[in-house]
Amino acid sequence: MVLPHPPFKPCPCGSGRSYQACCRPAHTGERPAPTAEALMRSRYAAFALQDEPYLRRTWHPDTCPADLDLADGTRYLDLTVHDAGEDWVNFTARLGLPGGGRAKLRERSRFVRLNGAWVYLDGDVQDG
Repeated sequence: MVLPHPPFKPCPCGSGRSYQACCRPAHTGERPAPTAEALMRSRYAAFALQDEPYLRRTWHPDTCPADLDLADGTRYLDLTVHDAGEDWVNFTARLGLPGGGRAKLRERSRFVRLNGAWVYLDGDVQDG
């Protein structure tokens, strides 16, 4: 189930742009993410909106998990992109956990081109 998000509200990815001008075109298939960072941001927004079909389309088939539990109650609170290269992104995601706790996920994600489009390959979770 994809959670509704008004197109003119700020994008969940934290870009400062409206959802319609930022990640929505990637989510709808209107315009693929042009860079690894844009794909990572659109995937973060997809996690926040529980858009499993988009996440599966943008995950390398060799590393995509068989099951995703996007309705477990996790809330995606904030995204900080620390730096990015052509095929990698370092970021921190702040999460609200089921039951009221909070967590930070810091990861260096790797992306590759598959059939001309960027896809998430894998990532290394980092401390802090």
